[in-house]
Amino acid sequence: ATIGRPLGNTKVYVLEEGGLLAALGVVGELYIGGAGVARGYLNRPELTQERFVKSPFGGEGERLYRTGDLVRYRNDGNLEFMGRLDHQVKVRGYRIELGEIESVLVRHAGVREAVVVAWDAGEGEKRLVGYWSGKEGSEVTEKELREELGRSLPEFMVPSYLVKLEALPLTPNGKVDRKALPAPELDVQKDAGGFVAPRNEIEEFLVEVFCELLHLPKVSVLD
Repeated sequence: ATIGRPLGNTKVYVLEEGGLLAALGVVGELYIGGAGVARGYLNRPELTQERFVKSPFGGEGERLYRTGDLVRYRNDGNLEFMGRLDHQVKVRGYRIELGEIESVLVRHAGVREAVVVAWDAGEGEKRLVGYWSGKEGSEVTEKELREELGRSLPEFMVPSYLVKLEALPLTPNGKVDRKALPAPELDVQKDAGGFVAPRNEIEEFLVEVFCELLHLPKVSVLD
């Protein structure tokens, strides 16, 4: 979503990790400076120290506010909101912005809402799980969603599991209750053609290896 340009008395910076200015089109965290920046949070010195930081670009005593928002500059000079920093995770060595995956899911005409989480599969391994609900009257298959995701995202950002819900659970203030999302079923993919057991010693060995490495109870030959 485009959030426009800063106000006249406000300075904004898009910074990558390490405090470097992000190039045009590169996603970074939004920092705000200028007259509109407050002194800090009332009676919250720890949070103030974390969010209000010394500006490396301004004069003596000038501070910047770390928003936690991930944005990038578009060619027209407007800022585009890409998600929240606290929704950024690391899976299999890749740093992933969950909101980027969610935006691809909800772009599908038959999807009403979607949320993506990094699910703990055990032994320190995380997997991406996409939860979604369909629009009334639409019939969307998991295969269609995976094709849509594959066209727009690199393979490592395509969720391992896609879970369809009647509606996403909400907190009292109307936000998605991520803690209430059900765990994905560790089963073969529904669109893979059903479960096929190993038919010879080589397939038995390979299935055993994949079950051990991926922490799955069973793996189909077609998977």
